[in-house]
Order: sequence, then structure tokens, then C-alpha cells
Amino acid sequence: MSAIDTMANALSGWGLWIALIGACLGTYFCRAIGVLLSQSINQDSEIFRWLAAVTYAMVAALTIRLIVMPLGLMATVPLWIRILICALAIGVMISKPTRRLVPALLTGTLLMVGYGVIR
Repeated sequence: MSAIDTMANALSGWGLWIALIGACLGTYFCRAIGVLLSQSINQDSEIFRWLAAVTYAMVAALTIRLIVMPLGLMATVPLWIRILICALAIGVMISKPTRRLVPALLTGTLLMVGYGVIR
């Protein structure tokens, strides 16, 4: 019996429902514990500042990876164009930091789409 047949048999019938119920129970159990403990957790503690720093670092690393080493269709766009579009979007965002996230995202998106249409 191949691995595909084994997986198909496991996902047919009650196996799929049991997996779904187990995933829901695990998810909502963790969320319930979080709600119960949320009142006793200090959000200004060192651990939360460390978690925030790690989170921002991961988002920055994934963004840089997406720009420098993209996969799929974005890999066909030359690196200098990707960096130029990012610089322009950051310039729009820095021009007036309040209420500039959507125009910055729109700038990057329209420039990438425009490059795809022109090319």
C-alpha cells in the first residue's frame, strides 16, 4: 500500500472528523488558557519585550528574504527594480508617518503591477 493510499484512507470517513475536532479542541484549549492568564501577565515585562523584538526581527527577515530571494513570479523581476519599488514605498511612508501605510502599500503594488504590464 502506498503512502497516498494510506493518507486517502486516513482522511476518509471518521478520520477526517476526528482530526478536525482534535485540532479545534487543541486550539480553543490554548486560547482559553490565554484568556484565563491574561489578567495576571505584565505586558511590560522583559519576556514580552523580548518576544516583541523577536517578532519584529522575524517580520523584517521575511520581508528582506521576499525582496532579495523571491520565489515564483516575483523572481522574474530584476533585483534593482524590487529594491527601487521598496525604496519608493518606504519614501511614501516616511513622508508623513501618520496615515501613510495604505498609500505606501498601494504605491508598491501599483508599481509592481505596472512593471508586469509594461514587461
